[in-house]
This record gives sequence, C-alpha cells and structure tokens, in this order.
Amino acid sequence: MVNTNDIETLAGVGAQFGFVKSRRHPSTKPFIFGVKNKIEIFDLEKTQESLATACEFVKTLAEKNGVILFIGGKNESVGAVTTVASSINMPFVAGRFIGGTLTNFPEIKKRVEKLETLTSQKEKGELSKYTKKERLLIDREIEKLKTFFSGLSVMKRVPDAIFVVDAKRESIAVKEAHTMHIPVIALCGTDNNLNEVTYPIPANDSSKASIEFFLREIAKAYQAGLLKK
Repeated sequence: MVNTNDIETLAGVGAQFGFVKSRRHPSTKPFIFGVKNKIEIFDLEKTQESLATACEFVKTLAEKNGVILFIGGKNESVGAVTTVASSINMPFVAGRFIGGTLTNFPEIKKRVEKLETLTSQKEKGELSKYTKKERLLIDREIEKLKTFFSGLSVMKRVPDAIFVVDAKRESIAVKEAHTMHIPVIALCGTDNNLNEVTYPIPANDSSKASIEFFLREIAKAYQAGLLKK
C-alpha cells in the first residue's frame, strides 16, 4: 500500500487543492492550511490522518466480508470508480445515482435481475422469437438498464458502507445512507459538509489524479483486510 504518511505523494496528485474561499463550507475550516492564488489549500497532514482512519475502517469491513458501494457521478471519477470497484469485486454507481438504490433496494434488485435475464436471453439467442422491432426495443431496454444498474450486479444486499466522491454532489446517496444507518466514507472538497460524513477525507475531489489516488488507497485497504482474515 502507498505510504499514506508521505505528504509528497499526496501533493503529487494535487490532493491539497480546494476551491475559492467563497465556496467553503464552515465544517472544512479546521482542515485548511492557507490560500494560494485565491484557492484554499488543505492541510495534507490532516488529510493523511483522515485517510488513515478511513482505511482502518475499510480494513475492518473487509475482515468481515463487508460490502462497500462506490459512488461517483462526476466525469473525473466515472472511470476510476468503475475500475477500482471492479478490481475488488464491489458494486458501483459510475453515473447518476438512482433514488431508492439504498432505501428501496428490493425494487432496484428487480431491475438488476431483469437486466441479467434479458442479457442472458440475448446471448443465448432466445430473443430470435421476437420481431425485428421487438428486438430493437429490447436492445434499447438492455442498454438503458446497463447505464443505471450494471455496476450493481454484484450487490446482493444492502451495502455495509458507501464510498462517495464529493458528498455534496452525491447528497441523495448520503441522505439514503443516513436513513438506512449505513456509514459514509467520502472524498470531500472544501465545499462539502463534513458533518454529514462518517469518515470524511478532506482533499481535492475534482482532480482525476486525486480521485484515482484515494480510490486506490481505499481498495488497497480492503485488500489488506481480506488478507488478515
């Protein structure tokens, strides 16, 4: 695992950059070191401590075979969320979070099962009995279902925790997690309300390099937890 005590590593991915002061949420003030070119700069020692705390929680989850749902809809996070979550066989939402994914999971599960059924039927050639127009409509439905639910195929139950990139952007997911008493781990920019997150990681949540780094660290922590079992 990358040494989270290495401040230079964090600086190298641009983890220190927040937003302009006018966008700052009051809860992030203790984690801000200063300002450079009108952009607020995170105190990377505190970022490092927060990451370590989050990683310890993730390790504990892994030791119990816990499920983490990764969520990241912003363009900079979509690829990394998909790649990292898949690498540890965890569910993910790399796009728009569908309301009810946590609070109405049985219904979401039905949509996932429909996607799996239609995909299987298509692969086996079982859709040939339909007309060309009907097959076209089914193909469109498959693509639509894939867009929203393909990342949830491995989630057979409500997750034990969620990891979100930008808690403010993913506020619906965070609220649903609170309703379901599910811990929230989140990469949080200076505009996030850290009080809404169980394990906040105050750092740059807008840079692709920064997002990828923190996602990989969480995944490595999960893998380390599996090895301790």
